[in-house]
Amino acid sequence: MSHAIDSADHHHGPDKGILRWVYTTNHKDIGTMYLILALGSLLIGGTMAFVIRAELFQPGLQLVDPNFFNQMTTMHGLIMVFGAIMPAFVGLANWLVPMMIGAPDMALPRINNWSFWLLPFAFGMLICTLFMDGGAPNFGWTFYAPLSTTYAPPSVTFFIFSVHIMGISSIMGAVNVIVTIFNMRAPGMTFMKMPLFVWTWLITAFLLIAVMPVLAGVVTMMLMDIHFGTSFFNAAGGGDPVMFQHVFWFFGHPEVYIMILPAFGIVSHIISTFSRKPLFGYTSMVWATASIAVLSFIVWAHHMFTVGLPLVGELFFMYSTMLIAVPTGVKVFNWVTTMFRGSISFETPMLFAIAFVVLFTIGGLSGLMLAIAPADFQYHDTYFVVAHFHYVLVPGALFSILAAVYYWLPKWCGRMYNETLGKWHFWMSFIGVNITFFPMHFVGLAGMPRRIPDYALQFADFNAIVSVGAFIFGLSQLIFVYNVWRTTIGGKGEKATDKVWDEPTGLEWDIPSPAPYHTFQEPPVVK
Repeated sequence: MSHAIDSADHHHGPDKGILRWVYTTNHKDIGTMYLILALGSLLIGGTMAFVIRAELFQPGLQLVDPNFFNQMTTMHGLIMVFGAIMPAFVGLANWLVPMMIGAPDMALPRINNWSFWLLPFAFGMLICTLFMDGGAPNFGWTFYAPLSTTYAPPSVTFFIFSVHIMGISSIMGAVNVIVTIFNMRAPGMTFMKMPLFVWTWLITAFLLIAVMPVLAGVVTMMLMDIHFGTSFFNAAGGGDPVMFQHVFWFFGHPEVYIMILPAFGIVSHIISTFSRKPLFGYTSMVWATASIAVLSFIVWAHHMFTVGLPLVGELFFMYSTMLIAVPTGVKVFNWVTTMFRGSISFETPMLFAIAFVVLFTIGGLSGLMLAIAPADFQYHDTYFVVAHFHYVLVPGALFSILAAVYYWLPKWCGRMYNETLGKWHFWMSFIGVNITFFPMHFVGLAGMPRRIPDYALQFADFNAIVSVGAFIFGLSQLIFVYNVWRTTIGGKGEKATDKVWDEPTGLEWDIPSPAPYHTFQEPPVVK
């Protein structure tokens, strides 16, 4: 490989910089490329959200064609899930897992390079569907058949191919993480001594390998229905449209845990560091993560309470969904207990981590409401559902990624980001995200349907507020982009020290308890 790069550099002197990134097998380079791709996808997907919220700023059809509105909701969801959140977590895994377990690199560096370079082409193809005859996919990010098979634009075939390529990339990345963690841990690092981020990613990787073939299967069945005369999902040919939903959500529900488990690991590190305390209940955190992963496979049909499941089925999925709240509650309890009587300081990563715990809990509680089968008949397909999963994915997954970048950026580039800009970014994001998604609970409970470009007059005031919040939140991400740019490329910011955050010890999972102090004394401040 090095010989090939040398000869390429020899022939293309000026391109040396670019070819280094094309050929690289270094886990840090690949992690950086994943993070840059995720940032680009976030900005593109966020722009699509701007289109959605601008159209919904007031009732009536004013800005875009309803079909284009549907294309925007579809592409926004797909790009945010597969293009922003997942590649960001894979980028963090590439950067951090080898360093945290004492490995020189990922176990399969060539596969690592390939699994990254598949993604720009997959997303390029997905975005190009916007410019094809009939436009981009317009059937929602869940692409329910038969809407996505019988009535879809021609570009659906390219969408299916794009999903296949993303799935291949995810499986290769997951295999790489598993092999690295199993085979390349430093001597003496047993499984129960691994940092929690490594644990959460190990479990996430097994989830990816289990569910990505299910997604591949369902889009292949779509492809057959569209082009090869089969009737998997076409009732006229003896197929079953509801089967699509079963197969899709058997992938889709574990998928949402794939997008949150690494966040749990990140937040555990950050809360421990800025509370100057070891994480409370390390072992219970590991087991809670594993049990969430197992339970995520038996709750899928809670997305389908309104399709006519038998009563025993509804009860099973209702109770199993409520059960998954238990290990999640264990985690929230452990984070709060870690902060309790800690010597807390509120740097930007800690602000995002605390906001994560509070707002993710709100998202979890509204999820518990949606788990109640008879109540779900009222909530289903309203903005209440939109509010619920955005509270899980925006202050959940996205805030944890932002926290991780602020937390580890000094380790990555050797310079400190600007703390004032970081705090501005946090407060603008925190205010914007709540103005955007909290009122959606109210319009949803009042019956406003999702994915519709127009609405009844009584929802006008709340929708105007939501749209303003969305623009505040979206534009505040530009502060983050500028802060990261000035720290990395701009070379501004003071040099980071060896121990950036004054951690209690370098080994976050092996810290002695602080000396006891009397209840009438202030706890000692660890310097």
